[in-house]
Amino acid sequence: MAEPELLLDSNIRLWVILPIVFITFLVGVIRHYVSILLQSDKKLTLEQVSDSQVLIRSRILRENGKYIPKQSFLMRKFFLNNQDDGFFKKTKRKVVPPSPMTDPSMLTDMIKGNVTNVLPMLLIGGWINWTFSGFVTTKVPFPLTLRFKPMLQQGIELLTLDASWVSSASWYFLNVFGLRSMYSLILGQDNGADQSRIMQEQMSGAAMAMPADTNKAFKAEWEALELTDHQWALEGLEEELMSKDLDLDSMFSSELPTGIF
Repeated sequence: MAEPELLLDSNIRLWVILPIVFITFLVGVIRHYVSILLQSDKKLTLEQVSDSQVLIRSRILRENGKYIPKQSFLMRKFFLNNQDDGFFKKTKRKVVPPSPMTDPSMLTDMIKGNVTNVLPMLLIGGWINWTFSGFVTTKVPFPLTLRFKPMLQQGIELLTLDASWVSSASWYFLNVFGLRSMYSLILGQDNGADQSRIMQEQMSGAAMAMPADTNKAFKAEWEALELTDHQWALEGLEEELMSKDLDLDSMFSSELPTGIF
């Protein structure tokens, strides 16, 4: 005999589900604007700006060099890739890995990240778990195994309850990661309320915090430009244009608007 289906009180939707959604969304919006206020400006040196512009110039040359004459292409390539005194060959930058001991801004950014991301999640999650403890909010529309009970039924320890039911605490965490589309729609793509994107950045924080090695970037760009050959994309364009008959009659056959003269 099948177990009877649970019937939830309709007031749960009004006093539990909707408040959790509203609180989660409001906290995300506040976190977004607080992160903007605490965001520190990244200061770039003249050397860094110059190196980035050279890399962009080389990339544009590789992609659009077919639209300039071969001599012009080779002159630019010679300036960047000459074996003796080319820019990518003679330029060597000293790369110093930043550390919290030498760069206090790194430690400050870590503290700001914890204040705006981790701390609100812990405080609001703990408050919601204490305020709305013991509520069953909704049920997922597909069956689940017992392995999902710890994830979807936080705060409810009932072995006989179907794993498809969602507790109030788990409903909060589902909203934390499920409202990213609403944040992107209202706050834009690069917003500070997208918790999943923030966690991805924190997981790869060691790699993201390290600046790119300029010497390796120069070497990679030198190799890419060295393999690029000039393929004149406008070859025979003059002959093709001169061989066509221009229909001048149709260009000037339309009547001029009245009132010009």
